[in-house]
Amino acid sequence: MVIARLTRGESCFLLFLRLVCYFFSSFFRTLALIFSDVFVCVCVCVYLCVCLSRFDYQELLHNSTFCLVPRGRRLGSFRFLEALQAACIPVLLSNGWELPFSEVIDWSKAAIIGDERLLLQIPSITRSVNADRILALRQQTQFLWDSYFSSVAKIVLTTLEIIQDRIHTHISRSRLMWNSLPGGLYTLPQFSSDPAHFPFYYGVLGKAPQQEFTAIIHAVTPLQSPLQPILKLIIAVAKSKFCSQIIVLWNCDKPSPPRNKWPSTNVPLTVIEGERKTMSGRFFPHDVVRTDAVLSLDEDSVLSTNEVDFAFIVWHSFPERIVGYPARSHYWDGGKGRWGYTSKWTNEYSMVLTGAAFYHRYYNYLYTHYLPSRLLSMVDQLANCEDILMNFLISAVTKLPPIKVTQKKQYKETMMQQGSKSSRWADPDHFAQRQSCMNSFTGWFGFMPLLHSQLRLDPVLFKDQVSILRKKYRDIERL
Repeated sequence: MVIARLTRGESCFLLFLRLVCYFFSSFFRTLALIFSDVFVCVCVCVYLCVCLSRFDYQELLHNSTFCLVPRGRRLGSFRFLEALQAACIPVLLSNGWELPFSEVIDWSKAAIIGDERLLLQIPSITRSVNADRILALRQQTQFLWDSYFSSVAKIVLTTLEIIQDRIHTHISRSRLMWNSLPGGLYTLPQFSSDPAHFPFYYGVLGKAPQQEFTAIIHAVTPLQSPLQPILKLIIAVAKSKFCSQIIVLWNCDKPSPPRNKWPSTNVPLTVIEGERKTMSGRFFPHDVVRTDAVLSLDEDSVLSTNEVDFAFIVWHSFPERIVGYPARSHYWDGGKGRWGYTSKWTNEYSMVLTGAAFYHRYYNYLYTHYLPSRLLSMVDQLANCEDILMNFLISAVTKLPPIKVTQKKQYKETMMQQGSKSSRWADPDHFAQRQSCMNSFTGWFGFMPLLHSQLRLDPVLFKDQVSILRKKYRDIERL
């Protein structure tokens, strides 16, 4: 059922060979039914064995460009799913066959649909497919397999979501959502039925995110001094030309201070009382957030206005990813047989902590409504790991690593000072909990979604020996 991508001549010969096998095996099966002759049945078996014994089936399947999928005995063919899994372009030979989930999936982007009455034209059809389309078709087979067919759970969930779209037609997903990354299961129509409201489709639609952001500061300690870091942070963020509003999410046990205790800013400053005062509550999708970009901040983050502006400019070019400053990494501990978490400063990272990071507001909705309650409860009970879980979620959706931007030395020194005080970073159980979280999250996702990266984006002329007047983000180098 496969055609190896060797040379044009070899590929066509193998295709012709498979067609011959298909014709004659069908013919012999018919003779066996008519004459009930044991000798004919033996001939069929011997003939098929000769046809298939020349190649290792699995190896040939994964090294093939096109896979023939003739009509099966039932409503479908297992060879069709085999081809999708192997990134082999299915060549369908079954007139009138209703392909799975064809109500939402555009199979013309992943398969070649032939006419079983014109079998001899198949070789010329496959030869006419250029290299660019072959690549696009194979990529789509992998996307469809991974998104909708790679497990029984995904097949069932896809079926249920399609039924839901039929019932709630006013908030149903578009075909673009079903046929483009990350797929229909990750684009919740309750958030929006307009693809332009998601971070994945700006390029396809020829649009761009809004040129402004909402800062959300997670506050857990009472406001007792005018010199507290949160007040300096509010002033620095408010000076950004891209800042639309600042929201202080008050998750402290004590009541929030009156408005006159907060600094005056040229952008709206809103204090929202956390209803449950949990760690997961920092990612709740508040209706007051109307911008595409969210700047998530811890109350003790130390950022300058230049750093905020630069990070937002970078995020605007990569709106589907987390973009920020503090980075962490994961690794496989072979001795213990489990995933490990490290905060060592190296050139490689796989997470950007949400204590100082930009991401699209849709991820707050996805975090709250897509992830299971047991993971959110785990985060709330530990009062830890919410940033790791957000990184897991976004990497699982995008299949991409986060992006780290210029890191200043002062941030590292600040974290070391906080570690020597009453910060949660000084808690010896904090690191052990994060190790445990890594493995619990991996267990639920079924795989490790985090990806390593060595990319760090710096401003133009950063650290170059040129006049400071030629540099746009001058304050970053001074810190």
